[in-house]
Amino acid sequence: MTQINTVRGPVDSADLGRTYMHEHVFVLTADVQQNYPDEWGSEDERVADAVAKLRALTQQGVRTIVDPTVVGLGRYIPRIRRVAEQLPDLNIVAATGLYTYDDVPFFFHYRGPALDAMVGAEVPDPMVDMFVKDIEVGIADTGVRAGLLKCAIDEPGLTPGVERVMRAVAKAHRRTGVPITVHTHPGSAAGVHVKRVMCDEEGVRPDRIVLGHSGDTTDVEHLTSLAEQGFILGMDRFGINLDTTFEARADTLVEMCRRGFAGQMVLSQDASCYIDWIDPNLMAALPQWHYLHIENDVLPYVRERGVTENMISEMLVEVPRRYFENASAY
Repeated sequence: MTQINTVRGPVDSADLGRTYMHEHVFVLTADVQQNYPDEWGSEDERVADAVAKLRALTQQGVRTIVDPTVVGLGRYIPRIRRVAEQLPDLNIVAATGLYTYDDVPFFFHYRGPALDAMVGAEVPDPMVDMFVKDIEVGIADTGVRAGLLKCAIDEPGLTPGVERVMRAVAKAHRRTGVPITVHTHPGSAAGVHVKRVMCDEEGVRPDRIVLGHSGDTTDVEHLTSLAEQGFILGMDRFGINLDTTFEARADTLVEMCRRGFAGQMVLSQDASCYIDWIDPNLMAALPQWHYLHIENDVLPYVRERGVTENMISEMLVEVPRRYFENASAY
């Protein structure tokens, strides 16, 4: 068994159990919250609300959530640790990395590779050591060690900033062995860029990468191609039905299972206890976007259409376990 870093400390991979591979606790705009805290309100009340929502998830048999909240999404581990300490039946795996669709934060503009032309030599990217420190030592002064790496590529494509973060994540992965999740935009075939940069050029094995949000497309031929190359597909936005429907997401999952790829998919909802990106009044338009949707709605639907209990166990238990177990540097 492999020891997996969680917010409360290491656990054996066999103890991950039923795992949702992409669930946030809080998604926040840190600068806004620090300067305009009225909407956030009481810290104690927000933490208590998160504990209640996540406890309901454990009552459905979920043992682990992977929280890919990194820099750019308002990661603040002391708050997450307060939540985790009140949920002894739930493992929360924290992430390191950086979330951007275009440029890197100004902090990095005149550091690392940005200085190559100025000094006439290749300057190491400080992101790599920052990410490795989060994994090997701990995040800030919390002692909480990250259990995976996160980056993103969306509709803007492979911008210089996105590529720089991808390469830093890949290098940190090669040094530590912890796996990677990538926020992708399947409608623009972002997985192709992940394959070239992270796999072909940086040497990351596709089976160490979850291509997040793969379920945003119904193009099963594209998804089949990615699965055949060895990637794990994140069918992880169940409940976000603005540009698609519940049936479209679920039927795509059914078809990919029918094609034999249950062993290369993971499930989740990309939900959160609180996200400040959205006016709270708009949440009524997303009534299924919550932690309990998969158990309440998705699994009954796909069972009726031929997805077996073995397939469900593969996606919710076995694939996450293998993803975290294969954790040697290379």
